Amino acid sequence: MPNDLTIQGARRALHTRSQLVERDVASGELRRANGSGALVRLQRDSYVSRTPFAELLPSAQHRMRVVAAVEQMRGGSAIVSHLSAAVLHGLPLYRFVEQPIQVTLAGGRRASSRPGLQRHQGRLADDDIVDVDGILCTSLQRTVFDVARTGPFETALACADGALRRVCVDGRAFDPVAQEEWRDRMSERTRCAPGARGIVQARRVIAFADGRAESVGESVSRVQFVRLGYTVEPQMAVAGPRGSLYYADIALPNEQVFWEFDGAGKYSDPKMRGGMSADDVLLKVKRREDWIRAVTGWKVCRGGFLDIATPEALAARLAAFGVEPAR
Repeated sequence: MPNDLTIQGARRALHTRSQLVERDVASGELRRANGSGALVRLQRDSYVSRTPFAELLPSAQHRMRVVAAVEQMRGGSAIVSHLSAAVLHGLPLYRFVEQPIQVTLAGGRRASSRPGLQRHQGRLADDDIVDVDGILCTSLQRTVFDVARTGPFETALACADGALRRVCVDGRAFDPVAQEEWRDRMSERTRCAPGARGIVQARRVIAFADGRAESVGESVSRVQFVRLGYTVEPQMAVAGPRGSLYYADIALPNEQVFWEFDGAGKYSDPKMRGGMSADDVLLKVKRREDWIRAVTGWKVCRGGFLDIATPEALAARLAAFGVEPAR
């Protein structure tokens, strides 16, 4: 399982040329940092060990590149923004691959982009700028707004769901009023930016966002279900044993079907297993699923990322469970 990395962890892993020379790293090794050597050069004077870097999640690699770039840009007016800011905020990301670091120039200044760095022009209000562990980046709301305008719909929705969850969900308690207030605030941003790039998509993302989604997989599943014409209900509660409650990822009330998203990490990541073995997790999932079927009489379908890649893939997965097309 690839590793994640905090901003502080990224700072500890980065080294300048002078630091490496002090550690007796040969000059030839530094020259090979752009090739296949033991080091990777992330910025002009910023290096990291190749093997640990290669083992990081793509988002964590990007976080490290952002940290390295910010060290080079100290004193400037560039504010980390868009998907780079989403990485710093730890928002859920769908199909994230390495891409240029994105910044917005405060005050609407103009400057051209360059390889590895994409500069945006746009005015930022004071409350649009926050400090995340020593790095100036766009606020959570502004970041979601920018990603909603410029990113793929599924990516934007996963970010919006994750940000909204921080506002309207506490443990298992969902606050629908807080969710609507968040939508109102975000909608006001769109009204104040008529004609801006991607503003139509941003309105769709804001209207569709739901803080009840607990993962990227649930967010993207919801998108594909709606594209197929199904009515969906996230995190529907089902009475469990001894007064407990089970929560199904997505319910299709009209078809009497529950959809459970199965990410591989549920079984392979020790942190997600919570000390249980993969076999124990699988047995727990089966018992839960058997209970839900017995109590509700509904079908329970499962799928992973390949099954939600397109509406057609999801339709094929549902058909394998005997689920009819949306009525």
